Amino acid sequence: MLNRRNLLSAMITATVAASATGGWPVLANAAPTRKRLPWRNWSGSQQCLPEARKAPATVAELQELVAASTGTVRPVGAGHSFTPLVPTDGTIVSLARLSGIVDHDSEKLQATVWSGSRLGDLGKPLDDIGQALINMPDIDEQALGGCLATATHGTGASLGCMSTFVRGLQLVDGRGELHECDANNNPDLFNAALVSMGALGIITQVRLQNIAPYRLRRETHWRTFEEIVETAEALADKHRNFEFFYIPFSGMGFTDSQDFTDEPLGSTEKLDGNEGVEDLRLARDLMSKMPRVRELVLGSYMRTLDSEVTVEKSWRNYASERNVRFNEMEYHLPREYGLKALQEIREVLESNHQEVFFPIEFRYIHSDDIWLSPFYGRETCSIAVHRYFEEDYQPFFKTIEPIFRKYHGRPHWGKLNTLTRKELSKLYPHWDDFAEVRRSYDPQGRFLNDYLRSLFT
Repeated sequence: MLNRRNLLSAMITATVAASATGGWPVLANAAPTRKRLPWRNWSGSQQCLPEARKAPATVAELQELVAASTGTVRPVGAGHSFTPLVPTDGTIVSLARLSGIVDHDSEKLQATVWSGSRLGDLGKPLDDIGQALINMPDIDEQALGGCLATATHGTGASLGCMSTFVRGLQLVDGRGELHECDANNNPDLFNAALVSMGALGIITQVRLQNIAPYRLRRETHWRTFEEIVETAEALADKHRNFEFFYIPFSGMGFTDSQDFTDEPLGSTEKLDGNEGVEDLRLARDLMSKMPRVRELVLGSYMRTLDSEVTVEKSWRNYASERNVRFNEMEYHLPREYGLKALQEIREVLESNHQEVFFPIEFRYIHSDDIWLSPFYGRETCSIAVHRYFEEDYQPFFKTIEPIFRKYHGRPHWGKLNTLTRKELSKLYPHWDDFAEVRRSYDPQGRFLNDYLRSLFT
């Protein structure tokens, strides 16, 4: 008997007898030299040849490094940002050796954590001390410091981005001096540092507000696009965590919800998401000139898929493994415009970009009061579009970005966009406040590479 994936392959090959697929341009790689080791991000879209690569083992080493530097110093995490936050010909600094839990408060359910910690490495140690992260993004490879720098978020209409869970932090400024801050102790520095793109200092330790360990029941249901649009708002308010994905040229998508549960651990049979993306690429390659046939085949197949249920510890249930690389644009829109914008994006995509096959991701995020948070002062939804990492993303993103901007979107700091300082400053009431604090803690601009200099000088 055919399994689900073989069924889709059979449907595609039965529909298309034979088709030669056209190649897409591969992004050019920076030519490495013998003197320097190249750095590149996860997708390969951002690259540089830094003069030095450092990984201090102590805060004191980091302070000495910054104080003695003469060129640009940029912190680097897991490289999951697509914007040019890291590239420099100066020094890049990894805090990978500064990872793990420093201490914890069992009564307050708080833990002080090194900022070099990968999110995926925190679940078990926190569980061992009776704590768990309040929420997590859908990729757990990122370093904690990078998550905070870019306002990385999960999903949940009542849940803020990762930076909203921070109760205090420690950072090294542009002079190499060490600062401790929180909402009461140097609050301006604290607010600026919560989302800063690493432009005013390097965060070394973070005090996180957590909750007691918990289990989540995760349910995935396949639905038509029309049903998703009709029910999304109600489902977002009903479930603790809720998001959905739309599959281009299928008329179908799936909703993904999670809620607290005391049920025993277990899971129904699950599809492999990475194999699913590869299957969508195959359908694109063979049927890109037949969008109606492509929708018929994909939609018919997806209607045969069963719902999935997984009950697991929270830190094992949030993230999904992403092995198929991509480049991404994500904007955060006022919640009231989200579904309308999505419908417009779908129409433009399916009318003009038959080359696209990656699902569109739609999430909900609670408002906050952090100066450079994209969620400042408004209930928000985020819409993310993707392109395969070996293919040119620019034509598609150039088509979609005006729709995001039309609906007052603010770009994710780690995702591709074309906004300038003038345009961004109009989106953030405290832009000048942040810039002033940044200058006071990094007067020589040691943490500014070319991209950040274009935003803050």
